[in-house]
Amino acid sequence: MKRGLRNGTVNFEDEMTPKERWLAVLRRRKLDRVPMDYWATDEVTSRLMAHLKCRSKRELFQRLHIDAVITVGPKYVGPPIPKDSDIFGCRYVDIKYGRGESSGVYRECVYHPLAKYSSVGEIKRNYSWPTVDLYDYSVIPEQIAGYEDYPIRGGGSEPFLTYKNLRGQAQAYIDLIKNPDIVHYCLDKLFNFCYENTRLIYKAAPRMIMLSYVAEDFGSQTGLLYSPDHIREFFIPRMKRMIDLAHHHGAYAFFHSDGAIREIIPDMIEAGIDILNPIQWRCRGMEREGLKRDFGDKVVFHGGMDNQYTLAFGTEEDVRSEVRDNIRILGRGGGYILAPCHNIQTVTPLRNILAMYDEGYKAGWSALRT
Repeated sequence: MKRGLRNGTVNFEDEMTPKERWLAVLRRRKLDRVPMDYWATDEVTSRLMAHLKCRSKRELFQRLHIDAVITVGPKYVGPPIPKDSDIFGCRYVDIKYGRGESSGVYRECVYHPLAKYSSVGEIKRNYSWPTVDLYDYSVIPEQIAGYEDYPIRGGGSEPFLTYKNLRGQAQAYIDLIKNPDIVHYCLDKLFNFCYENTRLIYKAAPRMIMLSYVAEDFGSQTGLLYSPDHIREFFIPRMKRMIDLAHHHGAYAFFHSDGAIREIIPDMIEAGIDILNPIQWRCRGMEREGLKRDFGDKVVFHGGMDNQYTLAFGTEEDVRSEVRDNIRILGRGGGYILAPCHNIQTVTPLRNILAMYDEGYKAGWSALRT
């Protein structure tokens, strides 16, 4: 593989494909450069594509050298669902925020179908859980067609997010202490749905799914949102079942949890996660040097680009400096995929996004040889 500099720009000959690059990181093998992933709101993606005159996301990824994950899933074929609802009966409203180019829309849950029940018995008598029979899995291979050179993500789980919508966020947290039987019952139902959905995705595209996300947001800016005992009781055993399913089918477990979660990282590694995301290093206890020192040989780091401050409000040089720091710290000896800590928000200047990927492409190979 030949490399050189021409007019200040890095040139690669015989580069790896995005899929090969991800696999090399996950298998701790030699690769050409640090991979780069992409997370952003729809509004940001539309602005970025218009700015670069890209006609498709694929063209955007190629233009910015992004090794993006392609997500696939089944097609809903069940009874019609109101536009403001989901398959669980939760209802949402669109909330507009910002002005001009910084404006956007997000959905907020305003109706919680299980909020009025106070026992497992009431839920059993009055609520019907959706099943995977509502979906057609035969469409998945055609979603992969044309993206065989990219990492493919399918299936996974984040059931407590759904549980909070079903019960209401405040009540969901109270339930962990006051109504653990309701939490266990509902999480079993939700995890079983996720498990069967994921299994059928693997079956529809044998050995083609590289990643499954196993997510729950455990952290705030300063610490865990739940006690470690609650995480170990309600979440980890069920998440391990999802992780084991991924490994059984040759896929990797991509664990996402925002916030300050250092205390629970050893438990998640023991459960079998392969990738840790998003590395919000400004949160308490999430300093990059310590994470790399203590866990760098056990898990691949994904993320690290701060989008609360640096990407949104920093200068271009702030962004480039953070890229170099992430590659130097998290990428030392391999085991790192550069990406924003979460979806890039509409307040983020396009110049900062372009600077992140430009610097990541230029500097992304050198750390692997130092």
